[in-house]
Amino acid sequence: MSIVVLQLPDVKGETEKRPVRCPSCQGEILQRWGGQQKCLRDPQLSMVKVYRYRCCRCRHTFRQYPDGVDQAQQSLRLRKLAALCWILGLSYRGITAVFSAFGVQIARMTAWRDAQELATQLRRSCIWQPVRVLGLDGAYVRGWGKQRGVLVAVDLGTHQPVALGYVNERDPAAVRRFLEPLVKRLGISVIVTDDLMSYHSVAEKLDLEHQVCQFHVRRWVGRAIHDLRQTVPKEWLWVLEEVKGLLAELPLEGSRRLIELYRQIPSRRRGPHKPLSALQQLRDLLLRLSEHWNSYRTFDYQKEVPWTNNATEQMIGRMKMRSRTVRGYKTPAGMLAGLMLAGMGPGC
Repeated sequence: MSIVVLQLPDVKGETEKRPVRCPSCQGEILQRWGGQQKCLRDPQLSMVKVYRYRCCRCRHTFRQYPDGVDQAQQSLRLRKLAALCWILGLSYRGITAVFSAFGVQIARMTAWRDAQELATQLRRSCIWQPVRVLGLDGAYVRGWGKQRGVLVAVDLGTHQPVALGYVNERDPAAVRRFLEPLVKRLGISVIVTDDLMSYHSVAEKLDLEHQVCQFHVRRWVGRAIHDLRQTVPKEWLWVLEEVKGLLAELPLEGSRRLIELYRQIPSRRRGPHKPLSALQQLRDLLLRLSEHWNSYRTFDYQKEVPWTNNATEQMIGRMKMRSRTVRGYKTPAGMLAGLMLAGMGPGC
């Protein structure tokens, strides 16, 4: 049985130490300038003591709040707890009902702002965090009336979301505009994606190592082999079995062997409007696999590179599930924040 541990900020009723320096001029001589009780919304504390200090150098006055308290009426603990409740699947109405049972009254918009605040903190925390292996995958999420295409970038080392953008993954130019700033800022060297041609071209232009998800490759190749087995002449069925074996073993010389098989199959000219013959379809399959063979086995010589993109797909699954429970997002900012929080999961 798995156990989820939620780390919430501690909240103190009173400051335990005096401030050391003035936040304005860094002066060290500070004079206490009164104090007052502050009403607080928190599951455990309703009042805290806040002291005010005056700098003897610049005469600037400022407040020093206890741990877990700032200018807001809610404590940091309550705000974090509200956001975590949303991540765990509660609606904003449900969050207010749960808190009211513990004697804490907050509005639905307050819970929404708490979730937005945590999402902003998460985005800021990963802006400059180095990423070596990045997972990329597209998704369609319901937002303001219809399905919206979103490209999700995940750090496959920490399994945490890095960026989200309104990008059509089948458009190489759009994918490059989205990915290039991330590569420069985060130092990405390897991307893991499905077998779309747009990812191949972007990886080549940005000089990135590319690992194609083996699940996607074996699925579409398996379907192609199944269909060709019904139409290819019997004397060429052995080629299909050899292709299946090459994908299972992923040998280093697999590309060269695929080209040898490609050259053995006769090619026939066809009219401009005639469909491809079964042998021509087989030749195209062999050529495509040969051209991208190195991207199918990057995990074999690159450390910490997974051979599938399952981590990214699992995160997208959580994002889609949360978008259904909220009956679609209403604004672009709300969608990005919601997808970021849903992708983080309860361990954030």
